[in-house]
Amino acid sequence: MPRKEADPRLAMLVDGIVRLSRGDLSSRMEPSAARDDVDAVITGFNLLAEELELVHRDFEERVENRTAMLHQAHLDMRTMAMTDALTGLDNRSALLGKLQEQLETEEGTPPPAIILLDLDSFKDVNDSFGHDAGDRVLQEVARRLLGAVRDTDTVARLGGDEFAILVPEATLEIALRIANRALAALGDRITLAELHVFSRASIGVRLADPRQEAESILLDADTAMYAAKREGRSTIKVFEPVMLYQRQLRSQIASELRDAISTNQLSLNYQPVVDLRDGRVLGLEVLVRWNHPTRGFIMPDEFIPLAEEIGAVVELDRWVMAAAIRQYSLWRTELQLDDDFQLRLNLSAVELQQLDLVDYVRGLLRRFDIPPAALVLEITETALVTGGEVETYSLLSLKQLGVCIEIDDFGTGYSSISYLRKLPVSMVKVDRSLLNELSTGSIQFDFISAILQLIRAAGLEAVFEGIETYDQVQKLQEMGCIGGQGYYFSRPLPVEETTALLRSAATLPLAS
Repeated sequence: MPRKEADPRLAMLVDGIVRLSRGDLSSRMEPSAARDDVDAVITGFNLLAEELELVHRDFEERVENRTAMLHQAHLDMRTMAMTDALTGLDNRSALLGKLQEQLETEEGTPPPAIILLDLDSFKDVNDSFGHDAGDRVLQEVARRLLGAVRDTDTVARLGGDEFAILVPEATLEIALRIANRALAALGDRITLAELHVFSRASIGVRLADPRQEAESILLDADTAMYAAKREGRSTIKVFEPVMLYQRQLRSQIASELRDAISTNQLSLNYQPVVDLRDGRVLGLEVLVRWNHPTRGFIMPDEFIPLAEEIGAVVELDRWVMAAAIRQYSLWRTELQLDDDFQLRLNLSAVELQQLDLVDYVRGLLRRFDIPPAALVLEITETALVTGGEVETYSLLSLKQLGVCIEIDDFGTGYSSISYLRKLPVSMVKVDRSLLNELSTGSIQFDFISAILQLIRAAGLEAVFEGIETYDQVQKLQEMGCIGGQGYYFSRPLPVEETTALLRSAATLPLAS
């Protein structure tokens, strides 16, 4: 019987299945005209191959879409990591990255510059109007800074109320021009709905040196900015190497201050407060001094801000309070002080925020048997007006205890009759700056008279500080002023000289 020849379509099927298994999903076979069982298998093969191709194409599209989504998510995360969420500006990391790129440009290219800005008194905005208002002010500041720079410059927010501008390929002249434009942009009042504030800034400028690292440049700009802040508001300072030394010295002194409080390097001086009618000493203001073992006497305007920066101001306040009340107790025992003689102590805004302040004061008064009315706590206008719930609680509790509260530096801030009547204060110390140009018939004379009337209308007593001449005494007497202090009567005295003055019961000079 003759041998039957193999069907070539079977070989084609085997070959198609092999190619399909290898991933060639485009494999197809043409059915024959016989339309038999083999053709049925071929049709099934084609349908399977087509289905697999569709599944594979769908899978590839999904992988491609998912990859694109992951890539976009990566880009979004990178943007978020490099962007300040509140203002939309670059953040510190982004600024440092761009600055480093500028530093790595080819040799001969002008160096970049960093302009660092720190808003002056921004904390007052948050304290007075709330953090939401503060955020809106920061957003407006960002908008104004963007309008003050060139298209090639980068504005960044480093955190809090600190901003920076990167000026590529700069000169000192270009950097200062942009810094002044930024200062001018922030000089105009910011009006947002019911909010009206001025948000000026202290500015430090640093033109990069060759081979300098980005972090180092930013530190130098920060050093210049702090020098500007110490010099006064709305000031621009260009970095100089001596500033870095001064900052390092300041940091060293700051670290030594805590030890000074516990090792008797601090001492107290006392400046008499005088009755302008007869020269009688009404009380003493306590002033702290620091006798550094190697640097000599360091003035309070140098180390008290340092104490605030390093968080030691409460410790300092309480050392002064305890030492002064202890000394006052000795004077009450040894000397015949008048019943209305008062000890005046400066109290920091930070101390006013301490929940145990009232208990601490009460404990000292009981320990040294001092009547509360003999203690006057002097607090600055800003601390009183911008204080929150804790500060208000402290003030009310101190008043209830019987301690007198005095507004210090009155006339340099708000000076409003409305808050004078609302706050639990009993007296006002008028700032020395108001006496500078006092003369008969002058506008300044009328102005001071009006301030005195304002204070009296609120039912408060007034003390004028900074009296240096007999002419000033006469003018204040004409206005009916009662209390005053200043170098005309006495400089601040150490404890021994103060004791001698009080023992003598002398009246201080009221004649030239």
